[in-house]
Amino acid sequence: MLLLRNLIYWFCLCVFSLIWLVVVIVSMLVPKGVTWTTTVWGKTLFWMLEHIIGLTYEVTGRENIPREPGIVCCKHQSGWETLAMLVFFPDLAFVAKRELFRIPVFGWALKWRGTIGMDRKNPKAANAQIISQGKICKQKGMWICIFPEGTRIKPGFRGHYKKGAARMAQELHMNLVPVALNSGEFWPKDSFFKYPGKVTVVIGEPIHYESAHNPEELIRICEQWIESEQVKIQGVGPFAPEHPQVPTPFVPH
Repeated sequence: MLLLRNLIYWFCLCVFSLIWLVVVIVSMLVPKGVTWTTTVWGKTLFWMLEHIIGLTYEVTGRENIPREPGIVCCKHQSGWETLAMLVFFPDLAFVAKRELFRIPVFGWALKWRGTIGMDRKNPKAANAQIISQGKICKQKGMWICIFPEGTRIKPGFRGHYKKGAARMAQELHMNLVPVALNSGEFWPKDSFFKYPGKVTVVIGEPIHYESAHNPEELIRICEQWIESEQVKIQGVGPFAPEHPQVPTPFVPH
């Protein structure tokens, strides 16, 4: 049954994506057209996951989403949250590695909707580019989503939280909105199979960009909140960690 569900999901995804690609291209002629059409694409795939695979979700903290756009700092365990962020936050621009732009259909859509491409081989240039493109996003009233660990992390573990999101927050005067989730327990990294179940998402209260004196301390505050929430929501999916890491307490300087 699991195999059949996944085969149907992938078939529907491929067919819909190829058809919708034409719509996305045409939408380039309309202001913000690509943002709308790629968001519809993401929401449709999200719907497929729920109704074909049986992968549902539960969100806590929607009331914490502020009216003014901020910088979403999200735990990254699978491809699920890439789609989920399009559902939860309107007019969203991702910060992602440039290599993703080479992926047919998906990568093209990311680039066309204004994703901030980051050259990880040149950190200094990447930081400058993130800030300059981030200013444009802010002027357009767009949210910015960053996965602060930079890559997908196995459930129960934590990566190195980079300070790019915090630096952007302080330079652009935008608050951080932390997000914890356990999607990797149902959607393993690089796996063909997606598994039924319920993903838990927790959206925290905005962290003001002046909550710390420097980006290093600001990202540590964000990290501590996310990792503390991870401990509370992990351990429910088929790929739950057997020996998860436990976050260490945050001690401000």
